[in-house]
Amino acid sequence: MSAPHGAPAEHVSVAIVGGGPTGITAATLLAQYGVDTLVLDRWPQVYPQPRAVHLDDEVYRILARLGIAEDFAAISRPAAGLRLVDRNLKVLAEFRRDTPVTQNGFPAASMFDQPELEELLRRNLAGYPHARFRGDVEVLGVAASAPAGAVHLRIRDRMTHIDSVISADYVLGCDGANSTVRGAIGASMRNLKFDQRWLVVDIATTADLQQWDGVHQVCDGQRAGTYMRIGPTRYRWEFALLDHESVDDYATLAALRPLIAPWTRHVADADLRVMRAAEYTFRAQIADRWRRGNIFLLGDAAHLTPPFIGQGMGAGLRDATNLAWKIAAVQRRGLAPKVLDSYEAERRPHARAMIALALNVGRAMTFGGRLGAAARAVVLPRVHLVPGLRAKVTDSQTPPLRSSALVQRTLATRRITGRLCPNALLGNGCRLDDALGTGFGVITTVELTSPQQDILATRGARAVHASAGSDLAYWLNRHHVKAAVIRPDRTVMIAGRNLTTLCRAVPLFLVDQASDTSLHTGSAG
Repeated sequence: MSAPHGAPAEHVSVAIVGGGPTGITAATLLAQYGVDTLVLDRWPQVYPQPRAVHLDDEVYRILARLGIAEDFAAISRPAAGLRLVDRNLKVLAEFRRDTPVTQNGFPAASMFDQPELEELLRRNLAGYPHARFRGDVEVLGVAASAPAGAVHLRIRDRMTHIDSVISADYVLGCDGANSTVRGAIGASMRNLKFDQRWLVVDIATTADLQQWDGVHQVCDGQRAGTYMRIGPTRYRWEFALLDHESVDDYATLAALRPLIAPWTRHVADADLRVMRAAEYTFRAQIADRWRRGNIFLLGDAAHLTPPFIGQGMGAGLRDATNLAWKIAAVQRRGLAPKVLDSYEAERRPHARAMIALALNVGRAMTFGGRLGAAARAVVLPRVHLVPGLRAKVTDSQTPPLRSSALVQRTLATRRITGRLCPNALLGNGCRLDDALGTGFGVITTVELTSPQQDILATRGARAVHASAGSDLAYWLNRHHVKAAVIRPDRTVMIAGRNLTTLCRAVPLFLVDQASDTSLHTGSAG
């Protein structure tokens, strides 16, 4: 694959195919490390219809890393929790979230409008000189010259219809469920035996629906559903479609009224505006391979999660956060290329676990017929009595990453390694993430010696001292360790009691000096 007329192909360090939330997040993180990145998208503008409407505190933390936490707060609203209800909205079980923020520093669940978030992500990306966005571009083919050589992309400008070639050191396929990149690496989706057709309805109204301000899950074998408020005047309903139904049966407000009546029966038709009614097939799928050479799959190109736990978009942002710093480290020769093997090793089991959780929730909502309805009527009103279950339902913490080259778990530290560290509020008023910067960090209850400080300084890492009585000290003491090494994605890489050993375990990771110029030693105060 070569450029037309013998002209050299345009070269970029990383080419990202797909400018949705996953692609833009990956581009922003790479740009923060000074890695030149080009995003290619088929469309010039953000897709105007809402799709994802929920993200958790772990994903909110990623948005903060991108620098848009305050802007996102302005376009989102925290969810009060979850209610399991029957078709008449009788409450079967309720799980409230009582704290405004979690240990990650943000609400456990936030509702938002995806087009607004995507506009915010793209505006933010435009502020990074190492990142470019090119819309109206169709990627026709992707080919690698050698297993570890340059990757060539044949593209077509959709306005001029002119073909050209771009070469890249790495290509990230963030191009969705119908991924061109996935086909190019010979990967295919494995069906996890879940296909359900659902109706998704978005309605705008200034009327007060007089509803509890959390998510309602309608647990009904005949017509499962979900209700949620996603903005000051925006609401979403999702309903399972029956075999003989299609979206065409619900093309008008009059046709939708029987479905949404339990929430809107007191609201006049004139006060309800249907923004869209669309049919989606909720699927559970995962790609059989996520990588070939320096070509990677992220987001929906690698996995599809049913929406019952609101983790579809978030999974893609987790992919981007896991992979971006590893590519940057290899580019700077701080880490060997084989470390990129840890991307799929870490992310695939995690994505599979979240898909399994979504499937279990979906089946609990829809499990069939009179038997399923009878079981729900007996079991659900009593689930809050199960010890620890209420906390588990409202806790948004996802499973730990499995052991890899960058997650060194032992029997003694298995409960802390592979998990996110707390984004604690420090004594100076800032959060831990801000103190650690964009590289590796060490959190310790023991003061660093000069040689230990030198080790971290030469490796581009930062240290935060967890003083006695602080939240971070409590976290470390609870796990019976004196210190923990924190990766750039805030995952605990290794923990223990020998501080010198832990400092020596920190990889060389020299972040972009233009944006991260010094080693800081903070205090948890």
